[in-house]
Amino acid sequence: MKELEQRVAIVTGGGSGIGRAIALRFARAGARVAVVDVAEPAAEQTVREIAACSGGGEGGESVAVLCDVSRQADVAAAFEKLRRRYGTLDVLVNSAGIAHVGNLEQTSEQDLDRLYAVNVKGVYNCMQAAVPVMKARGGVILNIASVASSVGIPDRFAYSMTKGAVLTMTYSVARDYVTEKVRCNCIAPGRVHTPFVDGFLAKSYPGREREMFEQLSRTQPIGRMGRPEEIAELALFLCSDAAAFITGCNYAIDGGFVTLKM
Repeated sequence: MKELEQRVAIVTGGGSGIGRAIALRFARAGARVAVVDVAEPAAEQTVREIAACSGGGEGGESVAVLCDVSRQADVAAAFEKLRRRYGTLDVLVNSAGIAHVGNLEQTSEQDLDRLYAVNVKGVYNCMQAAVPVMKARGGVILNIASVASSVGIPDRFAYSMTKGAVLTMTYSVARDYVTEKVRCNCIAPGRVHTPFVDGFLAKSYPGREREMFEQLSRTQPIGRMGRPEEIAELALFLCSDAAAFITGCNYAIDGGFVTLKM
């Protein structure tokens, strides 16, 4: 059997980056994947890619779901729609998130509110919708945190604040629902090569993208950025039965950034 054979998995932010890679990997592991994203065309593209894999004998069923995770009513409606479709929920991956570059003085109130709404409230909204369904038979929640959850990163004030909250919410939910057979863990990636990185370089360093890409890559002791597919492999393990004894844990996947640079 595949690792997630016939499991129902919701992946927020599944239209791009790490979320997309996780949705694709889960589908290849046999899961029925709900690709949740605020950008419906991106979610639909991920579903098409899953369908293409399925046509070759790999992958599970998938569906694109338009949802703004910062809006509790949107999340409740999306999760209820999926509950009616599948009857249950086995796995939730909270990958939807946004970034901001700037220190305290460069972070406006609007910046702070915007990141809180998606990165903190969005995770809360999705877990609050998922836990009552999972309590009936158990389930797995995986939150995407960051190395910024636990160490200081220059010019990431608002982002670090939100990812620190993701880490502590993970610990809290793991503790409160361990007897309900709901496991909750998080992953703390270092710098991963996603569309955000490319967009940031194009905006901030026009004409110097390649040079700055190499410079950012060297900030990881391993000498390169991570790939979304590498994060997805760890996500699959933590959401599978192979990790049945693991809950309340934070896993760095950062090319040695935290331990080798401290």
